[in-house]
Amino acid sequence: MPIANLRDSSCSVARSLSVLGERWTLLIVREALSGTTRFEAFRENLGVASDVLSERLNTLVECGVMRREAYQEAGRRTQYQYSLTETGLELHVVVGALQQWGDQNLPLPEGPSVVRQSKKTATPVRVAFVDASGHEVSEGDVAIVDTDSDSGARIAVTAV
Repeated sequence: MPIANLRDSSCSVARSLSVLGERWTLLIVREALSGTTRFEAFRENLGVASDVLSERLNTLVECGVMRREAYQEAGRRTQYQYSLTETGLELHVVVGALQQWGDQNLPLPEGPSVVRQSKKTATPVRVAFVDASGHEVSEGDVAIVDTDSDSGARIAVTAV
């Protein structure tokens, strides 16, 4: 099944992957979070083929993750730059979680290539589950609860 066909799935992870699951997509988002906006910069930084990059950027724009804005330098044709929408900026935590997982489970001998830290305190931050009161919840204390999509009622509780 092509990944785009997952957009109608009842599973929100599958629907998310219909937008973000193709090769290169999350790396494009990572680059955008780091300030990359121009097509050529994405292509050079990632080493991705132009046709693949164009396809991935079009999907991100169509799905509201990025916006495309025209610009023109003197004497040149119109080109486009891409920036994350509010929806796209929400993916920072997803990219951060992937980086955190990679740093822990696939570490480089020289350590992480980037770190995430608080802008206010310059102390390291990490991705975690947080309850409605703002308290961190360990992975072992998080239950996956199936719900009836029509009523929102709990159907079953599955522990990780």
